[in-house]
Amino acid sequence: MGKQRLNYVDDPRKPVITVLMLAWPVFLEQILTTLVSYADTAMVGSLGAYATAAVSISNSVVMLLNGLIMALGVGITALISRSIGAGDASMTRKLVRHTILILLFIGLPMGIVLACLSRAIPVFMGAEPDILEYATKYNLIVSVGRPFQIASMLFFSVFRGCGDTRTPLRINILVNIINVVGNYFLIFETHTVRLLGWELTVFGAGMGTSGAALATAVSMVFGGIAAVALVFRGNTPMRIHFRDSFRPDLLLLRQILRISFPAMLERLCMSTAQVVIAASIASMGTVAVAANTVYVTVESIAFMPGFAFATAATTLVGQALGAKRPDLAQRLAHTCVLTSFVAMTLAGTGLFFLGPQVARFFTPDAAVIALASQCLQIVAFLQPGQTGAMVFAGALRGAGDTLWPMIIIAAGTWVIRAFAGGIVCIRILGLGLPAAVTCMAVESYVRCLLMYLRFRTGKWKTAIREVHPASGDEEASGETAS
Repeated sequence: MGKQRLNYVDDPRKPVITVLMLAWPVFLEQILTTLVSYADTAMVGSLGAYATAAVSISNSVVMLLNGLIMALGVGITALISRSIGAGDASMTRKLVRHTILILLFIGLPMGIVLACLSRAIPVFMGAEPDILEYATKYNLIVSVGRPFQIASMLFFSVFRGCGDTRTPLRINILVNIINVVGNYFLIFETHTVRLLGWELTVFGAGMGTSGAALATAVSMVFGGIAAVALVFRGNTPMRIHFRDSFRPDLLLLRQILRISFPAMLERLCMSTAQVVIAASIASMGTVAVAANTVYVTVESIAFMPGFAFATAATTLVGQALGAKRPDLAQRLAHTCVLTSFVAMTLAGTGLFFLGPQVARFFTPDAAVIALASQCLQIVAFLQPGQTGAMVFAGALRGAGDTLWPMIIIAAGTWVIRAFAGGIVCIRILGLGLPAAVTCMAVESYVRCLLMYLRFRTGKWKTAIREVHPASGDEEASGETAS
């Protein structure tokens, strides 16, 4: 893999090639993370139901916090991509230094808070007494690695804003290898395996769920250190030095938070609405819950290209606007949408025809397979609309226009998905899971249309009138941070 281009404003290649070059590492990264999560689940699940429950009981809370951190990265990506497009390396470096400040003031305290709440979270989530101690110990051990995980998440936003989508992929490969190998040696007891007719004794620490926690924490530490270390080396616009000034620029921090805050609210609205939807589905019984889990798992794989193209749109729009080329930003955004539309139409076709076969990989229950397959055939039709909405939202975020995506997503999620789908279709009318999934499909196209209409106004082009002008590199310009 050769050196990746960082500034795509003057890329001589066709726009569709530019989009694909940015998107494929993000897509591969998502696939890799999903496959490793399956392997993790299988290894932990082999210990018994108690282990799976102990490890997963706190996931919804942790995912909410991770979502807030990812939303915080939206402001970082938008501003860094703009500084790269403008050729302002001084500004890029200052944004990188402020990312470190955000990590110190948010990442470390969050790790401490999660450690303190290691028992309270599973209690709040209703953990049974037989798994509470296991869940508490798991959370406590993993909390050591949380600040490092936050570091990697924030600096992935830096890399992607700079147009570097390959570095997060490389770091994720390292993290996942450490996690899987660590799980294997730390979870299980010492045991014998047969290989090509030979019997080999494999060491195992036999730590069970604590071993899974330790492997996860160690992988987080390596990932975070790698992400931070890379901004201190290499000949790139993002490189910083320990001798640089890390004095906070409050105006710049305010600008980052102004862009990121609506994205945080968006994540919060989606997570809380999902609780309402999940509770409604749970009221229908075990088959519905299992079918929902299966179809969501399968559909999430098809969902990944949309995230990849949305990431590409964020970077490209930000860089083009930084170069004062709003016309180019608009063309690149449309290229991202059209390319993703083609890709997701193919993915939807695969879901429609292969859904039942794929569902059988996750469950042997005929009733669950039948219901999950019906849902997959419905969501097959939403794929183009869903990815269109994602990519338009990614383009708007790259421009720093995060308020309207938040309003559109929050309204659609609560009004159509949670209220119409979860409460009306399931609880009041008793129409079942397929009706709720149909509401989700309708919401995806409504969201896509509204995102398009917002994008069409062109107001996103001036969402950030200028990157904070007093934020240059003090060492280079002699300016003093505010």
